[in-house]
Amino acid sequence: MLNRRDAIKLGSVVGAALVFPARQLASAFSDDPPRVPPFSVPLSIPPVLKPTRSTADTDYYDMRIAETDLEILPGIRTRTLTFNGSFPGPTIRARRGRAAVVRQVNGLPGPATVHLHGADVLPSSDGHPMDPIAPGQARVYRYPNDQRAATLWYHDHTHHLEGEQVYRGLSGAYLLSDPVDALLPLPGGEFDVPLVLRDAKFDSRGQLVFVPDDFMNRPTILVNGRPQPYFEVKRKLYRLRLINGSNLEVFRFRLSTGATFLQIASDGGFLRVPAVRQEIDLWPAERVEVLVDFRSVPQGTAIALQNVAALSENKRDILQFRVGGGGPWSKSESVIPDWNRARIPLAPGRIPGWPANDPLRGNVTRTRRFVLRLDLASGQFVINDKGFDPDRVDATIEHGSTEIWEIVNDDAALGIQHTMHLHLVQFRVLDRNGRPEPAYDSYPKDTVRLFPGDVVRIQATFDSHLGRYPFHCHFLDHATHSMMGQFEVVPRR
Repeated sequence: MLNRRDAIKLGSVVGAALVFPARQLASAFSDDPPRVPPFSVPLSIPPVLKPTRSTADTDYYDMRIAETDLEILPGIRTRTLTFNGSFPGPTIRARRGRAAVVRQVNGLPGPATVHLHGADVLPSSDGHPMDPIAPGQARVYRYPNDQRAATLWYHDHTHHLEGEQVYRGLSGAYLLSDPVDALLPLPGGEFDVPLVLRDAKFDSRGQLVFVPDDFMNRPTILVNGRPQPYFEVKRKLYRLRLINGSNLEVFRFRLSTGATFLQIASDGGFLRVPAVRQEIDLWPAERVEVLVDFRSVPQGTAIALQNVAALSENKRDILQFRVGGGGPWSKSESVIPDWNRARIPLAPGRIPGWPANDPLRGNVTRTRRFVLRLDLASGQFVINDKGFDPDRVDATIEHGSTEIWEIVNDDAALGIQHTMHLHLVQFRVLDRNGRPEPAYDSYPKDTVRLFPGDVVRIQATFDSHLGRYPFHCHFLDHATHSMMGQFEVVPRR
């Protein structure tokens, strides 16, 4: 019998084939890419972008968006879209209390827009889809970094182009730390590693092939821009920042040895209580931070990070950890126990100084309902039966208000999955189909998963900036096809 996961996979395939049959078939029968055996190339770590100058409270950066030929598959140059010539883009390591000002120069022949996903910023720096940088022009984005430490990421958000331009490479990690959190005994330096994961399709010449909504025919998994690489690790504790930078790919991570992860953070920052996890779901745009413990693993062991939700067997193996020798001692080694050996849960009291985060504030003033579905007549993905209209505001919200949004995936018959991402705010997922969401998946979140038929309630407080911001499905190919709306925060009457 089919379990729920298998049924969702089958439904997704059937739903997509009903809507885009010609394009799907053309992609499926296109020429095959050069084959790269799993775990045959080393993992690359994106470069950390250095400020061009700094003041007492601000770091200034310069980036250029351009077409670049890079080696993704061994021995082949692939035309990509890049930030500063890097695929994915360079990592920005920012610090709470210090603003980051990023000047983006658009060297593409068409428009580009940069959105810092998960950031609390003014509308002028949000990277709204209708606020592009013209070819040859520059735009300055100011990020105040006045929010909790978190793994954020930046990506293109140009209206009708975001799906293709992110797919071709326009994304990167933005890691925000807090000086207070430096007291936590967490791995740092070479043991704090961002992993940007995504899928792709290459043709026989090794060039990226983009066909909208073609999730069934993107057979190559990339980690930091490398196909199913290996990562040489030491017998240490590692902090891995997992970022799903794909348009459509759904991951359910598991370690091949059966070892567990210690999840310490979600989209918007640290969990209230770290969670020991056997499997971790990560849908497009979601992030998690996990600790993986190699301290007791024998030297020479190989452990695979796997996607047990992969639609094909060749996409199951994601990344191979090759365990080497030891490394320099760190304070986390003596403070954080080996939870796989002890089989004990971890709580904040077991990690000295762990932050206690209280997500709920304010009284709920309004409940709204948003229904996501595919309109078969128009071929558009819509919210409340409407495609995106940049002149329409779908929700007017008084500053300081706390609201509950009920979000419905009305594509149960087609088996199509969706997500919902709100710009500007982090929210709490209250419940899913009437049942409370597990704590590790409830807060702090800016993107929520929606299985076919799901009804999910989220709660958010809009108490930072005034202005107009998007909300949309972060299956980016769906957003490109109009599954997006806008809310506007206005002064309280």
